[in-house]
Amino acid sequence: MSASSSKLPWQRIIFLIVLLLVSSGAMMAIVVYSPTFSTSAGDLQTGDVAAQDILAPSAISYESQVRTEQQRETALRAVSTKYTQADTNIARQQMEQLRAALAYITSVRADNHASEEQKLADLAALQGINLRQDSAIDILDLNDSRWTAVQQEAIVVLEQMMRNTIRENRVDDLLRTVPNLVSLALPADQALIVADLVFAFIAPNSFYSESLTEAAQQQAVEAVEPVIVSFAAGEVVIQRGEVVSEVDVEALRYMGLAKPERRWQEMASAGLLVLLSAGLAIIFMRRKPQRAQNTRGLLVVAALFLAFLGLGRLALPMHALAPYLFPLSAYALIIASLFGEELALISIMPLIILTIYGHPNTAVLILFYGVSSLFSVLIPKREQRISTYLWVGITVAASGAAIITAYHLIQPEINLAELATQTATTLLNGLITAGVTVLLQYLLAPVLGQITPLQLLELSRPDNPLLGYLLRNAPGTYQHSLQVANLAEQAAERIEADSLLTRVGALYHDIGKAKNPYFFIENQIPGQIDTHDDLDPADSAAFIIKHVTDGLDLADEHRLPKRIKAFIAEHHGNLKTRYQWTQAVNAANGDESQVDDNLFIYPGPRPQSRETALVLLADGCEARIRSQKPETEEQLRFLVKDTIENRLSQNQLDDTSLTLQELQTITESFIASLRGIYHPRVDYPTLDIPTQPNTTGE
Repeated sequence: MSASSSKLPWQRIIFLIVLLLVSSGAMMAIVVYSPTFSTSAGDLQTGDVAAQDILAPSAISYESQVRTEQQRETALRAVSTKYTQADTNIARQQMEQLRAALAYITSVRADNHASEEQKLADLAALQGINLRQDSAIDILDLNDSRWTAVQQEAIVVLEQMMRNTIRENRVDDLLRTVPNLVSLALPADQALIVADLVFAFIAPNSFYSESLTEAAQQQAVEAVEPVIVSFAAGEVVIQRGEVVSEVDVEALRYMGLAKPERRWQEMASAGLLVLLSAGLAIIFMRRKPQRAQNTRGLLVVAALFLAFLGLGRLALPMHALAPYLFPLSAYALIIASLFGEELALISIMPLIILTIYGHPNTAVLILFYGVSSLFSVLIPKREQRISTYLWVGITVAASGAAIITAYHLIQPEINLAELATQTATTLLNGLITAGVTVLLQYLLAPVLGQITPLQLLELSRPDNPLLGYLLRNAPGTYQHSLQVANLAEQAAERIEADSLLTRVGALYHDIGKAKNPYFFIENQIPGQIDTHDDLDPADSAAFIIKHVTDGLDLADEHRLPKRIKAFIAEHHGNLKTRYQWTQAVNAANGDESQVDDNLFIYPGPRPQSRETALVLLADGCEARIRSQKPETEEQLRFLVKDTIENRLSQNQLDDTSLTLQELQTITESFIASLRGIYHPRVDYPTLDIPTQPNTTGE
């Protein structure tokens, strides 16, 4: 072992060996025993394309369950829906209702005490009939003989209609035939009245019968004879280039060709690929021994690798388009967002090779998945933005479509329909990749102690209960936190840190001040007595320092994620409360040995990430600029640089990966942001002009 790996304790080494052996065994089992893509007869599945002619080894006849079932399904589809016989009682019922309605209308017509408006209202109130206004007026205008003729004709027409078989789904069709049945002896306006009256009382008298339909279907199924399939010895069962059907798979099974013993060459081939994958994992761990310390991370990577491998081996043989739909690139994008680009790029290639092992289009699929995964990992992106994943998905789809198009262009004959179908499938693949990535990142990030963009966006909402608590109790601290968030976020953008995480962490970094707001100057009213004036310096420092522990208590109470709590704990590092410490030293007549430094030091730890370091620096710069109020840009620049150099000299940034170049970028970002906030005056040059009497009156 190398020196780096020998530093690992033996328990960790045993864990890594066990994890590697278990993962390799699982990979071997998935590759060997999952549906394969081999072109041999035994490995063909429904939807595969035969790469060679498959012949019957001997003469055989058998009862085909598949063909018989297909014949039965055809017979079932041929059975029409069955309905009951026409019910004459319904016809009589509708005739009685029509007569009652006609009698009511007659009584309305005969009411000499009612006005025409009242009669129209009475006709409109008639249940079961929706008479048009014109028809109602015409009914009232008819003389008695004409009305009698209309009544008789309505009864005759309805009786004719109800003698027919009227099914539920044909009522509307029959209604259109009513005007044709009205006697031509009636004028057009009276014929229209008859049609209106009859429309309301035509009702279905024959209904769908489930029992009759099922009986007919059962009879049709029983009438189907078993289908006997025969093959002569040497007869072609499946032709080369033919898409394998269920009938073909059944034939192979009866011929004993469906499940041949796996050849040792196939086992050895799969074993070599698994061995190479395991070797790559060992090399990576030796080069990056810190990765071996993260137990949860190792388990998550192994689980994701096996899950995508297993699902891919199951899904790809299902259909010819399945390889272009399965979101294998989502694995690379998830690993990159959770663990970094290097691990994603190293682990995706073994996954691609093992997933498509045995597929007839191996070369194309390696390019398809490989290029898509590279684009998904390497394209410039901001992972803290949800919309980024949509654009990554579009990029994955576009790169996959380009690979497919390039492959089709070199074929002797370009199949435009196939090209269009596969390209459309890759577009859907890109959307699925984005969706799967967001979902799995949301589920896995809390397990790894990380936080997702969705959680950050939720925490950044102004109506968050904890931010509302800070605003109500310590409005000055709330405004200070907003300023720090703006400073840190802009700097994070410039050095390509996680700007959204930085902003949200800054919003919560001083949340503990809400418990004792008036011990902090930004919450004190001008002219008010300072709470610290009557306190011993050590007690005063204790109240100041306590806002860190109070903040962590509030974070636990409101279940803030671990990454956000880090900002609360680390935003002062292990610095001293310099003002109170100086007071204590002065009280001891300048004898520092009489002062217990531990009483004036924040509990820390020092910032452990670039994001928490940015908040530490932004917090110090914003507080100092607000306190000293520089009047020129030179003064502002000096204060910012001095504050950052002070934190650097006190080793507060030793546990982060910030470089001197990044610190310079952060400095310039802070100066630009603070210049816009506090507007220091510009030193205007003065002109050496001789003083002259003011004669202008200005």
